[in-house]
Amino acid sequence: MRLVLLGLLVAANLFAKIPLALNWKPEPQFGGFYQTQIGQMAKTAKSDGVELEIMPGGAGTPTVQMVAAGKVPFGVASADEVVLARDRGMLIVALMAVYQTNPQGIMTHPERKLNSIAEVYAQDGTLGIQRGLGYSLFLEKKYGTTAKVKRVPYAGGIAPFLADANYSQQCFVTSEPLLVKKQGKTEKTFLIADAGYNPYTTVVVAKKDYVEKNGPQVAKVVALLKKSWAAYVANPAAANEMMHKLNPTMDPETFQASAEAQKDLIAGGDAKEHGIGYMSEARWKELSEQLKDLGLVKAVLPPKEYFQVY
Repeated sequence: MRLVLLGLLVAANLFAKIPLALNWKPEPQFGGFYQTQIGQMAKTAKSDGVELEIMPGGAGTPTVQMVAAGKVPFGVASADEVVLARDRGMLIVALMAVYQTNPQGIMTHPERKLNSIAEVYAQDGTLGIQRGLGYSLFLEKKYGTTAKVKRVPYAGGIAPFLADANYSQQCFVTSEPLLVKKQGKTEKTFLIADAGYNPYTTVVVAKKDYVEKNGPQVAKVVALLKKSWAAYVANPAAANEMMHKLNPTMDPETFQASAEAQKDLIAGGDAKEHGIGYMSEARWKELSEQLKDLGLVKAVLPPKEYFQVY
């Protein structure tokens, strides 16, 4: 019922604020979005008529489907979700990418003295990983033919990792490794991006015809978000405090540590030269070709079909 009502309100343009649907709870990976509600960013948003209603999500929140169905004007997804959606006929486009480097990683125990994901797959032990997704299929294809590691479904959390010195698992480098350290333990983490699979993530998406019909407003939203993310990366304290009130399950220290851990993933890479939010044609081309090679999409579109430049 809520989604139906959202769709009607969007169609009628009756929102006092513009909805942005997140795909997880308020955490530092969304800090720049909450920064739009603080200080100068909030004043800019109000004066430009682009105040956002940030809608927290959770496991399985269908942000791509919500945007494609016109139930919300903006949502957060990953670049591989965009390519998959377009292959399935959902006309959505990416507007900006927060993470230049995808934070998905493989976490292992340092005493095993492994030096790469290739060695994780080549050695005995157990790997908790969610099968069937782009990154896991990529690793299976690259390392699976010689794999010795036993692959089991990823159950979430870090309990299996703490209990078994031969257990490795998928993680976000801004999350699970920090939880391990809070338990007084150590870890060694490898970015999957370094193995060659690096889709943009925390990508702001919109329906293609919405962008075409509301060009000036969309441009203002993207400009606001880029400035807000730059402000958050520079000083995350105020937005972290706001998000902690909305998500008290994460303590203030972890908010700060996570915000620090993600800085280079957001402001590094091409963002050093082109600014936060940047996306390149080459990256979209590589990703779409990888997904086709993995059998996840039937066809590859011209790269500029997947994203809009601002």
